[in-house]
Amino acid sequence: MSLVFFGTPLFAVPALNALLQAGEKIAAVVTQPDKKKGRGHQMSLPPVKELALKEGLRIFQPASMKDSNFLNELSLIRPELIVVVAYGRILPESILNLPPFGCINIHASLLPKYRGAAPIQWAIINGEEFTGVTTMLMDKGLDTGDILLEEKIRIRDEDTTETLNRKLSGLGASLLLNTIKGIKEGSLKSRPQAGEASYAPVIKKEDGLLNWSKTASELFNFVRGMYPWPCAYCYLGKERIKIIRVRAVDGQGKPGRIERALKDELVVGTAKGLISIVELQPEGKKVMSAGEFIRGRNVREGQYFDEKDMD
Repeated sequence: MSLVFFGTPLFAVPALNALLQAGEKIAAVVTQPDKKKGRGHQMSLPPVKELALKEGLRIFQPASMKDSNFLNELSLIRPELIVVVAYGRILPESILNLPPFGCINIHASLLPKYRGAAPIQWAIINGEEFTGVTTMLMDKGLDTGDILLEEKIRIRDEDTTETLNRKLSGLGASLLLNTIKGIKEGSLKSRPQAGEASYAPVIKKEDGLLNWSKTASELFNFVRGMYPWPCAYCYLGKERIKIIRVRAVDGQGKPGRIERALKDELVVGTAKGLISIVELQPEGKKVMSAGEFIRGRNVREGQYFDEKDMD
């Protein structure tokens, strides 16, 4: 079966690699354009492109899904199936209707929960006990297509968006192979999504602003969901501080107030319970432990972590 793979970030790489290892015929790879990154504005290749180059695959990087040259080339390939994994753009109906076996997507949630761009982040932030991966037949809606296969996993307390991303990308790769196998054999029947839908909008840099008026449990989930990007952050005076790793502990304090600043313990009040900061990162500095932070600054009990830069 001839297929075209649409994908961009690291999450999509295990799926492409699984297809290659399984000997699937990949006629082309479609990924987002290269971007300038960092202070030196060096061109950065999408992770999917890096693997495609290594494997000698044909690559398209259209700036728009309306690019007539790209659409013409894609139609000439005549793929039997299109696989989409975290590509980053909505596919028009002209592409969705092109392959006879349709377009299938790997989505990192148990649909219809967490449709949208950031399902992993929001599942952690909202304190979900379980999440998973779904393969679905794509339609013109936002993650509304019929379900093919799904697999469920537990979200552990130690999970962050980074670790859960790795788990779900590997799970999605194996689920994709089983999905394609079922399609080839004609044994896999799709089913409509059932249950209450929820949405996972894209995370922006400013969304990492930490609200100490939430409970310790909510902040514990928020910090994990925001790591590694954009990271939860707040301010101590004029200094912006990224909060990397925390623990929720028993006790009471005032939201944002430093209740304990001991040798290796930095404990902050919340609306309910306390947050012990394990690791944090002042702007322009390396990630450091709470003890290193306390020793490097005149941090004292009674100071407040604020939600904005204090003049």
